[in-house]
Amino acid sequence: MDSFNTIINSKETVLVDFFATWCGPCQMLAAILKDVKDTLGDEIKIIKVDVDKNQSLMSDPRFQVKGVPTLMLFQNGKMLWRQSGVMPKEEIIRTIKSLTQ
Repeated sequence: MDSFNTIINSKETVLVDFFATWCGPCQMLAAILKDVKDTLGDEIKIIKVDVDKNQSLMSDPRFQVKGVPTLMLFQNGKMLWRQSGVMPKEEIIRTIKSLTQ
C-alpha cells in the first residue's frame, strides 16, 4: 500500500488498472494498455493492481472499486479521471492527453 501511494503521489502521470485475472474484459484491456504505453512511452506510467490480491486498495474509500476493469488516472496524488470497462486505445490516449497537457 505504501509503494502504491508513493507511485500515485509522484509527479509522473500514472494510469492505474484495477483488474482481476479471471476477468475477460480485463485481459482485453491489458493488450490495449500495452499499446497505450508503446504510444505514450515516458509520458505515462501504467501500473496494474490485481483486486483479488489487493482487497484493501479496492475497498479504500478514495478508490471505491466496484467492478473490473477500472482505470484511474493520477497526477501529483490527484485523481484526474476514472472509468470502468474496456475502452479503445485512441480514446484512452485522447483522455490522458486532454487531462495532462
